[in-house]
Amino acid sequence: MAMEIWNHTFLSNFILRGLLSHSSYDFFLFSLVLLAFAAALTGNILLLLLIQGDRHLHTPMYFFLSQLSIMDLTMVCAVVPKMAANFLSGHTFISWGGCAAQIFLVVMVGGAECFLLAVMAYDRYVAICHPLRYSVLMSWKTCYLLAMASWIGGVSDSVIDVGTVFSFPYCASLEVDHFFCEVPALLRLSCADTSLFEDLIYACCVVILLLPLGVIVASYAQVLTAVIRMPSTEGKQKALTTCSSHLAVVGLYYSGAIFSYMQRASTRTLAGDRATSIFYTILTPMLNPLIYSLRNREVTRALRKMLGRWRV
Repeated sequence: MAMEIWNHTFLSNFILRGLLSHSSYDFFLFSLVLLAFAAALTGNILLLLLIQGDRHLHTPMYFFLSQLSIMDLTMVCAVVPKMAANFLSGHTFISWGGCAAQIFLVVMVGGAECFLLAVMAYDRYVAICHPLRYSVLMSWKTCYLLAMASWIGGVSDSVIDVGTVFSFPYCASLEVDHFFCEVPALLRLSCADTSLFEDLIYACCVVILLLPLGVIVASYAQVLTAVIRMPSTEGKQKALTTCSSHLAVVGLYYSGAIFSYMQRASTRTLAGDRATSIFYTILTPMLNPLIYSLRNREVTRALRKMLGRWRV
């Protein structure tokens, strides 16, 4: 009987209720979502082009920043195009494969970004606290290994989540009350007891979110101590400007991630899940390149140089 239920549901499609309906007010909100999506694409692609095209930005800090832009592009492209297609076509279906792909990409990027932000904090710690040893401690080989480890950590988490979520039987409604396939939204539809897996997700989130956060806090505690001791006002300002940009990104990301994934299932609400998901899947990828470009002289200098070439 259980196998029949599984076979039936596996051949069916999920139904995404979406973020919007088709009222005039929702078309306005849909336009805002598309503008945010376009801004996220433009900002992150432009940042990647600047880092690739300007040799002054070929440093470990900007290499890690390029990885962050790739992660943001992956996140926003995993969610918004399908949501927009469903809204415009009126068809709200998503296949099991498409649903699994969304979960895989979102969880992968979410985990990888946690590790990458910790790596970026460590990079700033080495640059400010151990400048004479920076080229040794942050060699290109080390940078590639740290970036690869961040991606592998995210992939490992996503493989486990996808494999476990789709091992549960879905014998009731397949209508997902969300605008994309997210793990908590799917678990609500399962007719099996998912409490053990939800506890496991909570424990994994504590590790994946809080361990990197511990590295970030420890790194910036050392950085702050070193900045206070700097004799040069210009050096202090440059260090604080660079670090404040990174801390702003950390604050944006962790506020959404902790609220979304470190709540017990009993305390979650559908409206809260949707609001938080908008924050970390659309708004954060849009704001990250703005934070780094507006507060970074080297990036703005590279942008002016690129615009100058285009005018000629």
